[in-house]
Amino acid sequence: MLNSQRFPFTETQDTFGITHGDASVEVTGLVDTGASVNVLPYSVGVHLGAVWQDQMTSVTLAGNLAPVEARGLMVFAKIGSFSPVRLVFAWSQSNDVPLLLGRMNFLVEFDVCFYGSQMAFELSPKQLPAI
Repeated sequence: MLNSQRFPFTETQDTFGITHGDASVEVTGLVDTGASVNVLPYSVGVHLGAVWQDQMTSVTLAGNLAPVEARGLMVFAKIGSFSPVRLVFAWSQSNDVPLLLGRMNFLVEFDVCFYGSQMAFELSPKQLPAI
């Protein structure tokens, strides 16, 4: 992949930075190709200064997260050496959920290639079409 960065599979989650307004935080997350949306634990949104009552977009989660209320929250994420990207999260009203990077919109912003035998994956920012 052009302009890519390789990350090891780890027992723990990978760390990256997110910002909302003037606040920022280093977080860990899981790249989850089976997740329909990005999911953010409640405490991370609070740490970023987001106010639950101010988020008007309700998000319906599925699977084992279906009982958890969630609202849309847009943040900027700085992953590896890449430029910050805008990510939209389903900000859950629970801390019992992991930070998930899913199809909407992490996998819209990045191409991911998995190298299972090498215990690694590679990220590349989306390529804009040539004009």
